[in-house]
Amino acid sequence: MLRTRRGLFDVLAGRNSTAGAAAMFAARGHEAYVAELQAQGRTARPPLPPGVNEIRISSNENPLGPGQKVLDSIVKKFPEAGRYPFNSSPADSQLVAAIAAHHQVKPENVVLGAGSQEILKSAVRAFTSPDRALVTALPTFENPTSTAKGLGHPVKEVPLDSAFRLDVDGMIAAAAGAGLVFFNNPNNPTATVHGAKTVTDFVQQVRKEAPDVAILIDEAYHEYVTDPSYQTAVPLALETPNVLVARTFSKAYGMAGMRIGYAIARPETIKELARYKMPYNISVFGVAAALAALGDPAHIEAEQKRNTEVLRFTQKVLEDLDGKCTASQGNFLFVDLKRPAKDFRDACAKHGVMVGRDFPPFEKTHSRISIGTMQEMTKAAEVFRTVLEPTTTAGR
Repeated sequence: MLRTRRGLFDVLAGRNSTAGAAAMFAARGHEAYVAELQAQGRTARPPLPPGVNEIRISSNENPLGPGQKVLDSIVKKFPEAGRYPFNSSPADSQLVAAIAAHHQVKPENVVLGAGSQEILKSAVRAFTSPDRALVTALPTFENPTSTAKGLGHPVKEVPLDSAFRLDVDGMIAAAAGAGLVFFNNPNNPTATVHGAKTVTDFVQQVRKEAPDVAILIDEAYHEYVTDPSYQTAVPLALETPNVLVARTFSKAYGMAGMRIGYAIARPETIKELARYKMPYNISVFGVAAALAALGDPAHIEAEQKRNTEVLRFTQKVLEDLDGKCTASQGNFLFVDLKRPAKDFRDACAKHGVMVGRDFPPFEKTHSRISIGTMQEMTKAAEVFRTVLEPTTTAGR
C-alpha cells in the first residue's frame, strides 16, 4: 500500500513498481465489476479462495497499463492538480488540437469525453427521443442500450449474423424512423469486425433509407485490428453528415482508469454532440497522459504485437479444449464452451482466474475472455484445462 505522497511519486516515476502504477491507471477489473452488478443484480464477484492470487481477464483492459512516457507526464502534472483542465498547461484545448493533428482533421471535428462512454451516452441523448429509437446489435457494448432505456427511449436490438458479426442488412432495415444507429466495430463482446467496404456501403445505404438518422461507429479496439480489410471510418465521418466515430485511450493505450475518449465528425455533428458534454470532463492528468501517449507510437505498435501473440496462444489453448472462438480482432476472445458462462466463470474463480460476465442471448454457451500478459494467460491456460478437460474428455 502507498502510505505517503513520496511513495506515490516513487511508484509513478518508476523508482519502485512501474507495473503497480500502470495497473492503477489501467483500473483493471472495474468495468466487469460494475457492469455485472448492474446487469445481474449481484453484490460481488465470485469469491477467491484464501491465499489465491487474482488474474483479472474480464474487462478487456491492457494488462500492462500505459507506457513510461505517460507515467512520467502524469507525475509532472501534480503541481497543477488544483487547476481546471482549461486553465492548466497544457490545456484540454491542446489535447483537442493534438488529436486533430493525429487524425489530420481540424479541432472543430473533435470533442472530448470522459472515456468513450461519455461520447456514447451523449450521442443517445442527442439523437434519440421517445419517438426516435436507438438501433443496436445484440449482443454488443451495452452502454447506449442502457442509456436509451434509462431515458425511456425505444431500442431496436438486431441479432448478430451467423458469423457473430453485426447484421448490416438487419440494422439497415431497422433504421427507418430511428434516431441513432450504434455500430460497434470491432464488436464487443464477439471481437468480430467488418471491413472498410462493408462499413462504407452500410453508411451509404442507411443514409439513403433514413437520411436523418445519426450513425455512431465505435472503434474502441481500432489499434488491435490486424484484418487487412479493415480501415478506420474517420474519413467517412468527415464526408458524411450525422456520422460519428468514437475512440478511446482505455484499451491499447492502457488508460482505462484515466477516462479519456473522443469523437470525430463534421463540425455541425460535433456541435450537436457537444451540447451534452460534461463540463471539465478531462482531468489535467488525463490531458498530459493522452498527449504523451499520442507522442509514443512505438508503444502502441509493441502492444499490438504483444496482444496478437498472446491472443493466438490463448485461442489455441481453448480450441485444443474443443472451444470454438470467433474471429477476434480485439484484445479478447468470445468462445463457445458449450456450457453456461456463469458455470465457467465460477469454476475459474475458484482458481483465481476472473473471466467475463454473461452476454445474452449467448450466456448459456459462450464466455468472453480478455487477454492478459503471456504469464497470466499461461497460468490461466492451466486453469482452463482443469476446468474444461474433464467434460470434453468424457464426451469423446
